[in-house]
Amino acid sequence: RISIAVAGFAQNDLDITFQSNLLTVTGKKQESPTEGYLHRGIAGRPFEHRFELADHVRVNGADLNNGLLTIELVREIPEALKPRKISIQRTPSLTSVGPAQIEAQKAA
Repeated sequence: RISIAVAGFAQNDLDITFQSNLLTVTGKKQESPTEGYLHRGIAGRPFEHRFELADHVRVNGADLNNGLLTIELVREIPEALKPRKISIQRTPSLTSVGPAQIEAQKAA
């Protein structure tokens, strides 16, 4: 999960794109007149955040609630890459025979 504070930005001011393991979140507010403000507490300047995601991670969805953008991520490992258990086969044991002896003629 990725959470970004985006106070002051509406849903249509934000753009989320995902392409080849790169997640990009951009925010750009509609131009509003800056006249008449003595102090503006929430910054409205444009931003861009880039996140390089690991392989097999996909974006499941996004939610904007109370100035907090939450992006849900899911890691899906393909079946071919998942670890698998290998069973060990038992081979029949050889019959127990005494040690082999080498016979040769004795030298005088």
